[in-house]
Amino acid sequence: MLNRFLFKKIDNAQLVVFRIFYGLLVSAECYGAIATGWVRRTLVEPQFTFSFIGFEWLQPLPGNGMYIYFAIMGTLGVLITLGYKYRFSAFAFAFMWAGVYLMQKTSYNNHYYLLMLLAFIMAFFPAGSDASLDAKLNPKLRSHTMHNWVRWTIILQLFIVYTYASVAKLYGDWLDFSIIELLMNSKGDYPLIGELLQQKWVHKIIAYAGIFFDLLIVPALLWKPTRKIAFGFAIFFHLFNSYVFRIGIFPYLSLAFIVFFFEPQTIRNIFLRTKKVAVDQVFTVPKNRNVIVGVLGIYFIIQLVLPLRHHAFKDDVLWTEEGHRLSWRMMLRSRSGTIRYRVVNKETDKVNFIDLDDYLTKKQRRRVACYPDFAWQFAQHLKKEYAKKGEDIQVFVTNEVKVNNGEYYDFIDPKVDLASVPWKHFAHNDWILPSQSPPDSLKTSN
Repeated sequence: MLNRFLFKKIDNAQLVVFRIFYGLLVSAECYGAIATGWVRRTLVEPQFTFSFIGFEWLQPLPGNGMYIYFAIMGTLGVLITLGYKYRFSAFAFAFMWAGVYLMQKTSYNNHYYLLMLLAFIMAFFPAGSDASLDAKLNPKLRSHTMHNWVRWTIILQLFIVYTYASVAKLYGDWLDFSIIELLMNSKGDYPLIGELLQQKWVHKIIAYAGIFFDLLIVPALLWKPTRKIAFGFAIFFHLFNSYVFRIGIFPYLSLAFIVFFFEPQTIRNIFLRTKKVAVDQVFTVPKNRNVIVGVLGIYFIIQLVLPLRHHAFKDDVLWTEEGHRLSWRMMLRSRSGTIRYRVVNKETDKVNFIDLDDYLTKKQRRRVACYPDFAWQFAQHLKKEYAKKGEDIQVFVTNEVKVNNGEYYDFIDPKVDLASVPWKHFAHNDWILPSQSPPDSLKTSN
């Protein structure tokens, strides 16, 4: 039964058309990152970047290197769209995007993580087998079919993303609309809808629409009687997000995913203008069946478990931030904080207070003041900088953090030397002070 479901042949029009959209969008993302100054602000101007812990060896290229890096990624996107040297182009983009993702998290976004996953998924898919230069140059590569597991990999990935995003919104500050109000406060000067976004009734609509859209969109697109209605809602929802939140290509990538929910012949008629594909009904299990099933099983177990890991950590995730990333917890909180670094020379007991302006960009300073891993990493950076001068130091911080509309509370234990404690990936870091009242009343629940 499983074999018949996973390995039956279906028309590949959905995958081929998505490849074209995907290539165009990632190309626009990469060229746009150069044009808008994102590369300059995030990877060129900072003295150093906050990489994911464990990937400190991944650092931006010097000089104009990162501009060239992004230009190459943009060009790879064009090659993906054209289907030229598709496998090489797709894998090259996937590894290069993963490099950018892991070398900096100051501009972390769940969507960047989704694109990294998608980039590797697409690299393994046979998306260059039709409507491509590869197929034109080598007709032996041409195919109009694919296995059913290819389509359902995308659908299941989307279902996980949207479902976790919906469930994460079921907490106090979303349900009383206060986080929506906070997110919309900075949108008051938007043309046409700025004032509208400040209205309480609009906040209620956004809150409930966010929950129910994320929860229902995939099932509604799968069920034919509701598919067109869901498509209409998706267009409005994603264009609204694009205009209000300015999140780059990702609303349009989300719309591109919808090709996997319509009938292949419909997609073929609209985009490829080719005749109906005759799918061979003879069912055969490929020789690498066990590898495919094993890899898919492991991958989706990780995708199901990873967003739940914060439940294994002490205290509330919206306070500690431990387990927040890679878990589809989108637009749930706003953090602000103050921090002061005190460096103590172990030999002389000389004390030096750090001026963060000497080391960090404005955005980096905000992250260091609010997020524990940033605060810890900067302490490690200071330790290395002072070691170059022959000094062995301790690093202490005085840190207060506010989540959403809550109060400021002490966040990091001021008696702990952050330069000497290790970072725990899979356990609670005890130098993060506990939240000082129950999550719901503190407005830091998850």
